[in-house]
Amino acid sequence: MNSEIQQRLSAFRQKRRVQAGSLIITVFGDAILPRGGKIWLGSLIRLLEPLDLNERLIRTSVFRLVKEEWLCTETIGRRADYALTAAGRRRFEEAARHIYASRAPLWDHRWRLILQVGELPQKTREQVRSALAWQGFGMLGGECFVHPGADLSVVLDALVAEGLSSALSALLPLFAADSRSAMSASDADLVSRAWNLPALAEAYGHFVSRYQPVLDELQRDQRLALSDQDAFLLRILLIHDYRRMLLRDPELPEVLLPAQWPGQQARLLCKEIYRRLETASSRHLDTMLCVADGSTPVEDATLANRFSQDDPLSR
Repeated sequence: MNSEIQQRLSAFRQKRRVQAGSLIITVFGDAILPRGGKIWLGSLIRLLEPLDLNERLIRTSVFRLVKEEWLCTETIGRRADYALTAAGRRRFEEAARHIYASRAPLWDHRWRLILQVGELPQKTREQVRSALAWQGFGMLGGECFVHPGADLSVVLDALVAEGLSSALSALLPLFAADSRSAMSASDADLVSRAWNLPALAEAYGHFVSRYQPVLDELQRDQRLALSDQDAFLLRILLIHDYRRMLLRDPELPEVLLPAQWPGQQARLLCKEIYRRLETASSRHLDTMLCVADGSTPVEDATLANRFSQDDPLSR
């Protein structure tokens, strides 16, 4: 019983190397932010132990995330809550706009460019590249970053929030009103130079092949004896795998994507599985999630059901 679901959970448990920090960020963004944004470390350990993540690994990963300024601590007596920092929250909220969206954005046919026009120290230059890549920018050469739809003012504000305000004087944001003449290349050629879409398409294909059997099983047996715990664990792995792909995806408008692009299929698949797991997984969080004072945070109704119910593509 539950063969496909149990196989997915078992496959994760059998991994020799697990990026526990990345998984913990997924848990914070998907499960903890809608419930006040903080959790007692002991509660986090209990939530993740069924995935065979031991207490030492979780503690080490959390402390590293604090050092990297993803998380911060709030001491309550002899216990401590952990919460996303302002920068960590902003990073996940940016990802969340893509994770829970119904479709890729429409395009106004104007490329957004950020040119490095001044000298930057090597470390700062790498930090800028990493921060812009996080926001979906592709690179043309070593000093030109490109995106089809980013809000450039928001992008620059994000760099300031990352502590990179000193780099702004070396960066020139602008619009290319006519991308073909401005860039001396067709849109398709520009996309192929700036992003590795074949590798991304392959990743989406693997995601679909991994999770389509899970959805088939959930649809086949409406009374599937799935525990609340397993529903939560599967929900976290689902969003974690999907989020990792979106970190590499510039969310290009459909007009810029190859025919039969698998990204939309993966998006709808993720949403449909998530909807089927949400009620049971929320019950598990009601039971297991608590903060340092022992109380259980109530889920923010405005952050529940974050996948849009009104999605014409899923009808």
